[in-house]
Amino acid sequence: MNGLTALVGAGEYLPDMEAIDRRLLAEVVNQPPRVVCIPAAAGLEGEASVNRWAQMGLEHFRRLGAQAECARITDRASADDPQWVAIIEAADLIYFSGGDPLYLYRTMTGSQAWAAVEAAWEGGAVLAGCSAGAMILGESVPDVTDTNLAYFPAFHKLPNCFIMPHFNMLENYRAGLTALLQSRLKGEQYVLGVDEHTALIGWIGKEWEVMGAGGVSVLTHDKIVKHETGSRLKLPGS
Repeated sequence: MNGLTALVGAGEYLPDMEAIDRRLLAEVVNQPPRVVCIPAAAGLEGEASVNRWAQMGLEHFRRLGAQAECARITDRASADDPQWVAIIEAADLIYFSGGDPLYLYRTMTGSQAWAAVEAAWEGGAVLAGCSAGAMILGESVPDVTDTNLAYFPAFHKLPNCFIMPHFNMLENYRAGLTALLQSRLKGEQYVLGVDEHTALIGWIGKEWEVMGAGGVSVLTHDKIVKHETGSRLKLPGS
């Protein structure tokens, strides 16, 4: 069985996420926990942005008592770099920060680094993804910048699920987007909307818990059910 999974809506590495990240670290047997931060989703944003995400992650997790490193993966070549693969293989907690989900998937798919992520996760490591880092774990990634809402490949770790971070801000970003997402759902498909500064934490196929400032909404074709912080739930099809 895979290790604990955290789907984060936004706010990675900020002080108000400390309770959530302490919960993730508490799952780790090794002390101090070995955390690897991966800023790959920001690879198109330039070196300054990558450096900022890397530094934020290192400072945040070291402040929480972890042994933190950054796997500086920014493109496909670095996703096959043995030095990053080695530290991912040894990780107790792997954290993907936000950025561009389509670029993140293209960078990681088929790479040695992604193979190391899957091996560590299957071996019990915690896998956390914020925003883009969460979206790639669904069935596919909705491109909310596309007028027709095109869908792109993802790693399909949560079958029939489309993960939508920043959910409490979705209508501010694009009016009518919630209804459009619902209208595209077929059969057992659903959208998992995670609010900013909020995380859904659990094991795939088992129970999940909502933590943080907001809530998590489960959208099917004809209804929306919101689960507030502190709620425990099973995802559709579990």
